[in-house]
Amino acid sequence: MGLLLNPLKFTKLSKNRQEKIDAAEAKPVKQLGDYLPNRIAKALHPEVQHVVISEIVEHSPDVKSFFFAPDKELGTESLAYFSAGQYLTIRLNVGKAKISRPYSLSSSPKESTEGKYTLTIKRDKDGLASNYVLDNWKVGDKVTVSAPEGVFTYEPLRDASTVIGLAGGSGITPFLSLAKAIADGDEDANLVLLYGSRTADDILFKAEFDALEQKCDKIKVVHVLSGEEKEGFEHGFITADLIKKYAPEGEYSIFICGPQVMYDFVDKEIATLGLRRKFVRHEVFGEYRNPARNEDYPKDVADEFSLTVKIRGEETTIKCSANETILNALEHAGVNAPARCRSGICGYCHSRLVSGEVYVPKSVDGRRMADLDYGYIHPCCTFPISDLVIDVPPETTRI
Repeated sequence: MGLLLNPLKFTKLSKNRQEKIDAAEAKPVKQLGDYLPNRIAKALHPEVQHVVISEIVEHSPDVKSFFFAPDKELGTESLAYFSAGQYLTIRLNVGKAKISRPYSLSSSPKESTEGKYTLTIKRDKDGLASNYVLDNWKVGDKVTVSAPEGVFTYEPLRDASTVIGLAGGSGITPFLSLAKAIADGDEDANLVLLYGSRTADDILFKAEFDALEQKCDKIKVVHVLSGEEKEGFEHGFITADLIKKYAPEGEYSIFICGPQVMYDFVDKEIATLGLRRKFVRHEVFGEYRNPARNEDYPKDVADEFSLTVKIRGEETTIKCSANETILNALEHAGVNAPARCRSGICGYCHSRLVSGEVYVPKSVDGRRMADLDYGYIHPCCTFPISDLVIDVPPETTRI
């Protein structure tokens, strides 16, 4: 019948345990942070990183690259490692507004081990953060950023061996990081990049990509110009036919990063290719705009609503336009609300809808089933369609 458990043996366990404790050497107990797994976790996922701007490169009046080094004066000795395609969240105080913005890293993962991050930021004419950064940041300024975050990364267990990258405008930045990682041998993939620009003069990092193509035969870059015809460049938009022209035989992954209008166009093109869903990846593209253009948006919605927000038991009532996200309204009113990706994906900003009605575009509704069941929303991609009361968790980190 095999071995049988003897309940009486368990009565001796406490005595045996005490004997071992009494015989053990008396020495100070380690702090939790002293254990190797915890030290590694802290190095890879710090709560906050203090950095200083070491260099600024101006690509045009509206595009700059900011190079960061660890700010050792404030306790950041080294920078957290990351995977190509991840982003940093920065927190800014602009007047009374308290805002956060995610920006993709354009540097390579290898450069982080050398104490360098790079963010390339393009001006958005209506963007509060980008205008502030481009007009005010200077060498020597201290900046607080998050740990690297995001899932727009290459995963060989999920993705095909060839990635077709579709980029537009400043959406090129995560692909520059990926191309560098491939050239450095940190990622084992082939990259075929279709990069859409209006004219040849608008292309970002052309010299850098040319050099990477020369260095590594796993990288190929195809420039697509919508505003001019020029020898050596494709003309028009990134279509399904253009993708098929440069895609390999068999399976391939598609990674997309660019402005919202690009997503709206290329998603329809990609749908005709018959790819499995796991092979199509989207990078977060920031706050959703103009919800009224969607067919499922309710009719006769008012222009403005009252928004009452509860944080730590305190209530604040502000106005929120129907055309702006709840998060945007909170930040502009000076409410220190939690935020990271700003695209409905990460869930960091999730808040409870106490009362009222909201509209969430289906394309950016990243809520889990439990959020839907218990009435939670992601303010970063949620729009008011009535007066609202929401309960927002307090910002838990120092950025």
